[in-house]
Amino acid sequence: MSDSSRNPGPPSGSAELLARHRAVLPNWVNLYYDEPIEIVSGKGNRVVDASGKSYLDFFAGILTNMIGYDVPEVREAVERQLATGIVHTSTLYLIRAQVELAEKIARLSRIPDAKVFFTNSGTEANETALLLATYARKTDQVLAMRQSYHGRSFGAVSVTSNRSWKNNSLSPLNVHFLHGADRHLAQFRGLSDADYIKACVDDLRHVLATAVSNDVAALIAEPIQGVGGFTMAPDGLFAAYKEVLDAEGVLFISDEVQTGWGRTGSAFFGIENHGVVPDMLTFAKGLGNGFAVGGVVARGELMDALHAVGLSTFGGNPISMAAANATLDYVLDHDLQANAARTGDIIIAGLREAEQRLGVVGAVRGRGLMFAIELVDPATGAPAPALAVRFLEETKKLGLLVGKGGLYGNTLRMAPPLTITEDEAREGLGILVTALETLNDEAR
Repeated sequence: MSDSSRNPGPPSGSAELLARHRAVLPNWVNLYYDEPIEIVSGKGNRVVDASGKSYLDFFAGILTNMIGYDVPEVREAVERQLATGIVHTSTLYLIRAQVELAEKIARLSRIPDAKVFFTNSGTEANETALLLATYARKTDQVLAMRQSYHGRSFGAVSVTSNRSWKNNSLSPLNVHFLHGADRHLAQFRGLSDADYIKACVDDLRHVLATAVSNDVAALIAEPIQGVGGFTMAPDGLFAAYKEVLDAEGVLFISDEVQTGWGRTGSAFFGIENHGVVPDMLTFAKGLGNGFAVGGVVARGELMDALHAVGLSTFGGNPISMAAANATLDYVLDHDLQANAARTGDIIIAGLREAEQRLGVVGAVRGRGLMFAIELVDPATGAPAPALAVRFLEETKKLGLLVGKGGLYGNTLRMAPPLTITEDEAREGLGILVTALETLNDEAR
Protein backbone atom coordinates (compact mmCIF):
# COMPACT_ATOMS: atom_id res chain seq x y z
CA MET A 1 0.00 0.00 0.00
CA SER A 2 1.39 3.39 -0.94
CA ASP A 3 1.73 6.26 1.50
CA SER A 4 -0.85 8.23 -0.46
CA SER A 5 -3.45 5.46 -0.13
CA ARG A 6 -2.88 5.26 3.62
CA ASN A 7 -3.13 9.03 4.06
CA PRO A 8 -4.97 10.75 1.22
CA GLY A 9 -4.23 14.17 2.67
CA PRO A 10 -6.51 17.05 3.59
CA PRO A 11 -9.64 17.71 1.54
CA SER A 12 -9.51 20.47 -1.02
CA GLY A 13 -13.04 21.52 -0.09
CA SER A 14 -16.31 20.49 1.50
CA ALA A 15 -17.56 18.83 -1.69
CA GLU A 16 -14.54 16.56 -1.88
CA LEU A 17 -14.76 15.71 1.81
CA LEU A 18 -18.46 14.90 1.39
CA ALA A 19 -17.65 12.56 -1.52
CA ARG A 20 -15.00 10.79 0.56
CA HIS A 21 -17.42 10.55 3.50
CA ARG A 22 -20.04 8.87 1.33
CA ALA A 23 -17.48 6.48 -0.14
CA VAL A 24 -16.31 5.03 3.18
CA LEU A 25 -19.07 5.64 5.78
CA PRO A 26 -22.50 3.95 5.89
CA ASN A 27 -25.36 5.54 4.02
CA TRP A 28 -27.40 5.58 7.24
CA VAL A 29 -24.96 7.96 8.95
CA ASN A 30 -27.12 11.01 8.40
CA LEU A 31 -25.77 14.46 7.55
CA TYR A 32 -27.62 17.74 7.94
CA TYR A 33 -28.01 20.26 5.10
CA ASP A 34 -27.91 20.10 1.30
CA GLU A 35 -24.29 21.16 1.64
CA PRO A 36 -23.05 19.59 4.90
CA ILE A 37 -20.60 21.62 6.96
CA GLU A 38 -17.31 20.68 8.62
CA ILE A 39 -16.93 22.34 12.03
CA VAL A 40 -13.28 23.24 12.54
CA SER A 41 -13.15 25.43 15.66
CA GLY A 42 -15.24 26.64 18.57
CA LYS A 43 -15.19 29.09 21.44
CA GLY A 44 -17.83 29.72 24.05
CA ASN A 45 -21.19 28.85 22.52
CA ARG A 46 -20.18 29.39 18.89
CA VAL A 47 -18.49 27.26 16.25
CA VAL A 48 -16.83 28.02 12.91
CA ASP A 49 -17.04 25.90 9.78
CA ALA A 50 -14.31 25.23 7.20
CA SER A 51 -15.43 28.21 5.10
CA GLY A 52 -14.99 30.56 8.05
CA LYS A 53 -18.70 31.04 8.77
CA SER A 54 -19.61 31.37 12.45
CA TYR A 55 -22.71 29.84 14.06
CA LEU A 56 -24.41 30.18 17.41
CA ASP A 57 -24.84 26.56 18.49
CA PHE A 58 -28.33 25.58 19.68
CA PHE A 59 -27.78 21.82 19.35
CA ALA A 60 -24.40 21.35 21.05
CA GLY A 61 -23.33 18.18 19.23
CA ILE A 62 -26.70 16.57 20.12
CA LEU A 63 -26.78 17.91 23.70
CA THR A 64 -23.18 16.86 24.32
CA ASN A 65 -21.08 20.05 24.41
CA MET A 66 -22.93 20.96 27.57
CA ILE A 67 -20.81 23.90 28.68
CA GLY A 68 -19.70 25.05 25.24
CA TYR A 69 -16.34 25.01 23.49
CA ASP A 70 -12.73 25.54 24.56
CA VAL A 71 -13.60 25.70 28.25
CA PRO A 72 -10.34 26.37 30.16
CA GLU A 73 -11.33 24.29 33.19
CA VAL A 74 -12.02 21.21 31.06
CA ARG A 75 -9.04 21.70 28.75
CA GLU A 76 -6.63 22.16 31.66
CA ALA A 77 -7.97 19.10 33.50
CA VAL A 78 -7.43 16.95 30.41
CA GLU A 79 -3.98 18.44 29.80
CA ARG A 80 -2.95 17.68 33.39
CA GLN A 81 -3.93 14.05 32.91
CA LEU A 82 -2.18 13.86 29.54
CA ALA A 83 0.97 15.23 31.15
CA THR A 84 1.11 12.16 33.42
CA GLY A 85 1.56 9.94 30.36
CA ILE A 86 -1.46 7.83 31.42
CA VAL A 87 -4.42 7.98 29.09
CA HIS A 88 -5.67 4.47 29.84
CA THR A 89 -5.31 1.77 32.49
CA SER A 90 -8.69 -0.10 32.41
CA THR A 91 -10.96 -0.80 35.35
CA LEU A 92 -8.57 -3.51 36.56
CA TYR A 93 -6.71 -0.77 38.40
CA LEU A 94 -7.77 1.99 40.77
CA ILE A 95 -8.61 5.26 39.01
CA ARG A 96 -8.84 8.13 41.48
CA ALA A 97 -10.86 10.42 39.19
CA GLN A 98 -13.35 7.61 38.55
CA VAL A 99 -13.96 7.15 42.28
CA GLU A 100 -14.31 10.91 42.79
CA LEU A 101 -16.82 11.27 39.96
CA ALA A 102 -18.82 8.24 41.13
CA GLU A 103 -19.07 9.76 44.60
CA LYS A 104 -20.49 13.00 43.17
CA ILE A 105 -22.98 11.25 40.90
CA ALA A 106 -24.15 8.86 43.62
CA ARG A 107 -24.85 11.84 45.89
CA LEU A 108 -26.60 13.89 43.21
CA SER A 109 -28.80 10.96 42.10
CA ARG A 110 -30.53 10.74 45.52
CA ILE A 111 -30.69 6.96 44.99
CA PRO A 112 -30.07 5.29 48.36
CA ASP A 113 -26.81 3.33 48.78
CA ALA A 114 -26.00 4.11 45.15
CA LYS A 115 -23.16 2.66 43.11
CA VAL A 116 -22.01 3.80 39.66
CA PHE A 117 -20.73 1.91 36.62
CA PHE A 118 -19.14 3.92 33.81
CA THR A 119 -19.52 3.20 30.10
CA ASN A 120 -18.70 5.05 26.88
CA SER A 121 -22.20 6.06 25.78
CA GLY A 122 -25.87 6.26 26.62
CA THR A 123 -26.52 3.15 24.57
CA GLU A 124 -24.10 1.15 26.73
CA ALA A 125 -25.54 2.69 29.88
CA ASN A 126 -29.06 1.60 28.97
CA GLU A 127 -27.84 -1.88 28.06
CA THR A 128 -26.27 -2.14 31.52
CA ALA A 129 -29.42 -0.96 33.26
CA LEU A 130 -31.54 -3.47 31.33
CA LEU A 131 -29.09 -6.24 32.24
CA LEU A 132 -29.29 -5.31 35.93
CA ALA A 133 -33.09 -5.21 35.86
CA THR A 134 -33.66 -8.45 33.98
CA TYR A 135 -31.10 -10.23 36.15
CA ALA A 136 -32.65 -8.97 39.37
CA ARG A 137 -36.20 -9.86 38.34
CA LYS A 138 -35.30 -13.06 36.42
CA THR A 139 -37.48 -12.11 33.45
CA ASP A 140 -37.07 -10.65 29.96
CA GLN A 141 -40.28 -8.62 30.17
CA VAL A 142 -39.73 -4.86 30.01
CA LEU A 143 -42.03 -1.85 29.73
CA ALA A 144 -41.07 1.23 27.72
CA MET A 145 -42.77 4.33 26.39
CA ARG A 146 -44.22 4.96 22.95
CA GLN A 147 -42.12 7.34 20.82
CA SER A 148 -39.03 6.54 22.93
CA TYR A 149 -35.40 6.23 21.89
CA HIS A 150 -32.78 4.51 24.06
CA GLY A 151 -29.85 3.77 21.73
CA ARG A 152 -28.75 1.93 18.62
CA SER A 153 -27.65 -1.47 20.01
CA PHE A 154 -29.69 -4.66 19.87
CA GLY A 155 -31.21 -4.38 23.35
CA ALA A 156 -31.58 -0.59 23.30
CA VAL A 157 -33.36 -0.66 19.96
CA SER A 158 -35.82 -3.21 21.32
CA VAL A 159 -37.04 -0.68 23.91
CA THR A 160 -37.10 2.09 21.31
CA SER A 161 -40.57 2.93 20.00
CA ASN A 162 -39.96 4.93 16.84
CA ARG A 163 -40.05 3.12 13.49
CA SER A 164 -37.49 5.48 11.95
CA TRP A 165 -34.86 4.11 14.35
CA LYS A 166 -35.74 0.38 14.31
CA ASN A 167 -34.14 -1.84 11.69
CA ASN A 168 -35.94 -5.04 12.67
CA SER A 169 -38.36 -6.54 15.15
CA LEU A 170 -35.89 -9.05 16.60
CA SER A 171 -35.27 -8.46 20.28
CA PRO A 172 -33.55 -10.02 23.31
CA LEU A 173 -36.42 -8.60 25.39
CA ASN A 174 -40.18 -9.02 25.55
CA VAL A 175 -41.29 -5.38 25.41
CA HIS A 176 -44.65 -3.66 25.86
CA PHE A 177 -45.06 0.06 25.19
CA LEU A 178 -47.06 2.49 27.29
CA HIS A 179 -48.79 5.81 26.71
CA GLY A 180 -47.49 8.96 28.36
CA ALA A 181 -46.13 11.32 25.71
CA ASP A 182 -48.77 10.96 23.01
CA ARG A 183 -51.43 13.51 23.89
CA HIS A 184 -51.81 14.38 20.21
CA LEU A 185 -53.81 11.16 19.72
CA ALA A 186 -57.56 11.61 19.37
CA GLN A 187 -58.42 9.63 22.50
CA PHE A 188 -56.27 11.94 24.66
CA ARG A 189 -56.55 15.28 22.92
CA GLY A 190 -58.09 17.92 25.17
CA LEU A 191 -57.73 15.95 28.40
CA SER A 192 -56.46 17.74 31.48
CA ASP A 193 -53.17 16.58 32.97
CA ALA A 194 -55.04 14.76 35.74
CA ASP A 195 -57.40 12.98 33.33
CA TYR A 196 -54.55 12.05 30.97
CA ILE A 197 -52.52 10.62 33.85
CA LYS A 198 -55.55 8.61 34.98
CA ALA A 199 -56.06 7.23 31.45
CA CYS A 200 -52.38 6.25 31.19
CA VAL A 201 -52.36 4.55 34.59
CA ASP A 202 -55.53 2.65 33.70
CA ASP A 203 -53.77 1.49 30.54
CA LEU A 204 -50.69 0.42 32.53
CA ARG A 205 -52.88 -1.66 34.84
CA HIS A 206 -54.56 -3.20 31.80
CA VAL A 207 -51.19 -4.07 30.21
CA LEU A 208 -50.08 -5.75 33.44
CA ALA A 209 -53.34 -7.68 33.59
CA THR A 210 -53.43 -8.79 29.97
CA ALA A 211 -50.17 -8.53 28.05
CA VAL A 212 -47.53 -9.88 30.42
CA SER A 213 -47.01 -12.80 32.74
CA ASN A 214 -46.57 -12.32 36.47
CA ASP A 215 -43.05 -10.88 36.44
CA VAL A 216 -41.90 -7.69 34.70
CA ALA A 217 -38.32 -6.50 35.04
CA ALA A 218 -38.58 -2.74 34.64
CA LEU A 219 -40.04 0.33 33.04
CA ILE A 220 -37.43 2.38 31.20
CA ALA A 221 -38.45 5.93 30.32
CA GLU A 222 -37.05 9.30 29.28
CA PRO A 223 -38.48 12.16 31.38
CA ILE A 224 -38.38 14.18 28.15
CA GLN A 225 -38.10 12.17 24.95
CA GLY A 226 -35.06 13.25 22.94
CA VAL A 227 -35.34 11.76 19.46
CA GLY A 228 -39.11 11.79 20.03
CA GLY A 229 -39.02 15.55 19.58
CA PHE A 230 -38.86 16.64 23.24
CA THR A 231 -42.33 15.28 23.90
CA MET A 232 -42.91 14.77 27.59
CA ALA A 233 -45.29 13.28 30.08
CA PRO A 234 -47.12 15.71 32.37
CA ASP A 235 -45.48 16.13 35.75
CA GLY A 236 -46.66 13.40 38.11
CA LEU A 237 -47.26 10.67 35.54
CA PHE A 238 -44.17 8.69 36.49
CA ALA A 239 -45.00 9.03 40.18
CA ALA A 240 -48.42 7.55 39.42
CA TYR A 241 -46.82 4.83 37.31
CA LYS A 242 -44.33 4.05 40.07
CA GLU A 243 -47.08 3.43 42.61
CA VAL A 244 -48.40 0.66 40.37
CA LEU A 245 -44.91 -0.65 39.55
CA ASP A 246 -43.84 -0.74 43.21
CA ALA A 247 -46.87 -2.84 44.09
CA GLU A 248 -45.74 -5.35 41.45
CA GLY A 249 -42.03 -5.16 42.33
CA VAL A 250 -41.21 -3.69 38.90
CA LEU A 251 -38.05 -1.55 38.78
CA PHE A 252 -37.96 1.94 37.30
CA ILE A 253 -35.09 3.14 35.07
CA SER A 254 -34.90 6.85 34.26
CA ASP A 255 -32.99 7.48 31.02
CA GLU A 256 -31.33 10.86 31.74
CA VAL A 257 -28.95 10.78 28.77
CA GLN A 258 -30.46 14.02 27.48
CA THR A 259 -32.30 15.42 30.52
CA GLY A 260 -29.55 15.27 33.14
CA TRP A 261 -27.24 17.79 34.80
CA GLY A 262 -29.73 20.64 35.22
CA ARG A 263 -30.79 20.98 31.60
CA THR A 264 -34.50 21.21 32.39
CA GLY A 265 -33.84 24.15 34.70
CA SER A 266 -36.51 23.03 37.14
CA ALA A 267 -34.57 19.97 38.35
CA PHE A 268 -31.06 18.53 38.23
CA PHE A 269 -32.34 15.25 36.78
CA GLY A 270 -35.48 15.24 34.67
CA ILE A 271 -37.27 12.61 36.74
CA GLU A 272 -37.21 14.92 39.76
CA ASN A 273 -39.93 16.96 38.04
CA HIS A 274 -42.20 13.98 38.75
CA GLY A 275 -41.22 13.69 42.41
CA VAL A 276 -39.67 10.28 41.77
CA VAL A 277 -36.40 8.68 42.85
CA PRO A 278 -35.80 5.85 40.36
CA ASP A 279 -34.18 2.50 41.08
CA MET A 280 -31.65 3.23 38.34
CA LEU A 281 -30.62 6.28 36.38
CA THR A 282 -28.62 6.28 33.15
CA PHE A 283 -26.52 9.17 31.88
CA ALA A 284 -24.09 10.16 29.11
CA LYS A 285 -23.73 12.96 26.52
CA GLY A 286 -23.16 16.27 28.32
CA LEU A 287 -21.25 14.97 31.32
CA GLY A 288 -17.93 14.81 29.44
CA ASN A 289 -18.54 18.00 27.43
CA GLY A 290 -17.52 16.16 24.28
CA PHE A 291 -15.41 13.40 25.80
CA ALA A 292 -17.01 9.95 25.64
CA VAL A 293 -18.59 9.02 28.96
CA GLY A 294 -21.78 7.32 30.04
CA GLY A 295 -22.95 5.24 32.92
CA VAL A 296 -25.63 3.93 35.21
CA VAL A 297 -26.21 4.70 38.87
CA ALA A 298 -28.31 2.19 40.78
CA ARG A 299 -29.12 0.93 44.23
CA GLY A 300 -26.16 -0.97 45.57
CA GLU A 301 -27.89 -4.32 45.87
CA LEU A 302 -28.94 -4.14 42.20
CA MET A 303 -25.48 -3.17 41.00
CA ASP A 304 -23.69 -5.76 43.13
CA ALA A 305 -26.05 -8.64 42.32
CA LEU A 306 -24.46 -9.80 39.06
CA HIS A 307 -22.57 -13.04 39.65
CA ALA A 308 -20.27 -12.95 36.60
CA VAL A 309 -17.04 -10.97 36.40
CA GLY A 310 -17.41 -7.66 34.58
CA LEU A 311 -15.34 -4.69 33.48
CA SER A 312 -15.35 -1.85 30.98
CA THR A 313 -12.12 -1.53 29.05
CA PHE A 314 -12.57 2.14 28.17
CA GLY A 315 -15.40 3.09 30.51
CA GLY A 316 -14.21 5.41 33.26
CA ASN A 317 -10.80 5.97 31.64
CA PRO A 318 -8.58 8.70 33.14
CA ILE A 319 -9.05 11.20 30.30
CA SER A 320 -12.85 11.07 30.18
CA MET A 321 -12.97 11.13 33.99
CA ALA A 322 -10.81 14.25 34.10
CA ALA A 323 -13.11 15.96 31.61
CA ALA A 324 -16.28 14.80 33.35
CA ASN A 325 -15.16 15.87 36.81
CA ALA A 326 -14.23 19.31 35.50
CA THR A 327 -17.53 19.60 33.59
CA LEU A 328 -19.71 18.58 36.51
CA ASP A 329 -17.83 20.87 38.88
CA TYR A 330 -18.32 23.74 36.42
CA VAL A 331 -22.07 23.07 36.19
CA LEU A 332 -22.40 23.07 39.98
CA ASP A 333 -20.03 25.96 40.71
CA HIS A 334 -21.74 28.24 38.17
CA ASP A 335 -25.30 27.12 39.00
CA LEU A 336 -26.01 26.37 35.36
CA GLN A 337 -29.32 24.78 36.28
CA ALA A 338 -30.57 28.23 37.23
CA ASN A 339 -29.14 29.65 34.02
CA ALA A 340 -31.00 26.98 32.03
CA ALA A 341 -34.26 28.01 33.69
CA ARG A 342 -33.64 31.72 33.09
CA THR A 343 -32.49 31.60 29.48
CA GLY A 344 -34.89 28.81 28.55
CA ASP A 345 -37.82 30.93 29.75
CA ILE A 346 -36.73 33.75 27.42
CA ILE A 347 -36.64 31.49 24.38
CA ILE A 348 -39.73 29.40 25.07
CA ALA A 349 -41.85 32.48 25.86
CA GLY A 350 -40.73 34.10 22.61
CA LEU A 351 -41.51 31.00 20.59
CA ARG A 352 -44.95 30.69 22.15
CA GLU A 353 -45.70 34.28 21.21
CA ALA A 354 -44.70 33.49 17.61
CA GLU A 355 -46.82 30.33 17.68
CA GLN A 356 -49.97 32.42 18.08
CA ARG A 357 -49.46 34.23 14.75
CA LEU A 358 -47.65 31.73 12.54
CA GLY A 359 -49.67 28.95 10.93
CA VAL A 360 -46.64 26.74 10.28
CA VAL A 361 -46.10 26.31 14.03
CA GLY A 362 -48.18 23.41 15.30
CA ALA A 363 -46.77 23.39 18.82
CA VAL A 364 -44.00 24.76 21.00
CA ARG A 365 -42.88 22.68 23.97
CA GLY A 366 -39.96 22.49 26.28
CA ARG A 367 -38.44 23.01 29.67
CA GLY A 368 -35.30 24.95 30.46
CA LEU A 369 -32.74 24.61 27.69
CA MET A 370 -34.56 21.73 26.02
CA PHE A 371 -37.22 23.06 23.67
CA ALA A 372 -38.85 22.19 20.36
CA ILE A 373 -40.99 23.58 17.55
CA GLU A 374 -43.37 21.29 15.69
CA LEU A 375 -43.97 22.35 12.08
CA VAL A 376 -47.23 21.66 10.28
CA ASP A 377 -48.95 22.39 7.00
CA PRO A 378 -50.87 25.59 7.81
CA ALA A 379 -53.77 24.53 5.60
CA THR A 380 -54.31 21.04 7.02
CA GLY A 381 -52.42 20.95 10.32
CA ALA A 382 -50.65 17.77 9.16
CA PRO A 383 -47.03 17.17 10.17
CA ALA A 384 -44.68 18.87 7.67
CA PRO A 385 -41.25 17.18 7.64
CA ALA A 386 -40.30 19.01 4.45
CA LEU A 387 -40.70 22.31 6.30
CA ALA A 388 -38.35 21.04 9.02
CA VAL A 389 -35.68 20.34 6.40
CA ARG A 390 -36.28 23.80 4.92
CA PHE A 391 -36.01 25.34 8.42
CA LEU A 392 -32.58 23.76 8.91
CA GLU A 393 -31.34 25.40 5.73
CA GLU A 394 -32.75 28.79 6.72
CA THR A 395 -31.25 28.79 10.23
CA LYS A 396 -27.92 27.64 8.81
CA LYS A 397 -27.97 30.62 6.45
CA LEU A 398 -28.75 32.92 9.40
CA GLY A 399 -25.91 31.49 11.51
CA LEU A 400 -27.68 29.15 13.94
CA LEU A 401 -27.30 25.37 14.38
CA VAL A 402 -30.44 23.46 15.38
CA GLY A 403 -31.52 19.82 15.44
CA LYS A 404 -34.39 17.83 14.01
CA GLY A 405 -36.46 14.89 15.27
CA GLY A 406 -39.93 13.85 16.29
CA LEU A 407 -41.99 10.81 15.42
CA TYR A 408 -42.90 12.30 12.03
CA GLY A 409 -39.64 14.16 11.36
CA ASN A 410 -41.34 17.56 11.59
CA THR A 411 -39.92 18.77 14.90
CA LEU A 412 -37.02 21.14 15.41
CA ARG A 413 -35.35 20.31 18.70
CA MET A 414 -32.83 22.55 20.39
CA ALA A 415 -30.64 22.32 23.47
CA PRO A 416 -27.96 25.04 23.63
CA PRO A 417 -25.00 24.76 26.00
CA LEU A 418 -26.02 25.46 29.58
CA THR A 419 -23.60 28.39 29.50
CA ILE A 420 -25.66 30.39 26.99
CA THR A 421 -26.08 34.04 27.99
CA GLU A 422 -29.32 35.99 28.01
CA ASP A 423 -28.06 38.03 25.05
CA GLU A 424 -27.29 34.82 23.13
CA ALA A 425 -30.72 33.44 24.04
CA ARG A 426 -32.37 36.54 22.55
CA GLU A 427 -30.10 36.39 19.50
CA GLY A 428 -30.99 32.76 18.86
CA LEU A 429 -34.68 33.44 19.46
CA GLY A 430 -34.56 36.22 16.89
CA ILE A 431 -33.08 33.89 14.28
CA LEU A 432 -35.66 31.19 15.05
CA VAL A 433 -38.55 33.61 14.70
CA THR A 434 -37.13 35.08 11.49
CA ALA A 435 -36.79 31.60 10.00
CA LEU A 436 -40.34 30.71 11.04
CA GLU A 437 -41.65 33.92 9.47
CA THR A 438 -39.86 33.09 6.23
CA LEU A 439 -41.36 29.59 6.15
CA ASN A 440 -44.78 30.94 7.03
CA ASP A 441 -44.66 33.44 4.15
CA GLU A 442 -43.51 30.72 1.76
CA ALA A 443 -46.26 28.38 2.89
CA ARG A 444 -48.90 31.03 2.26
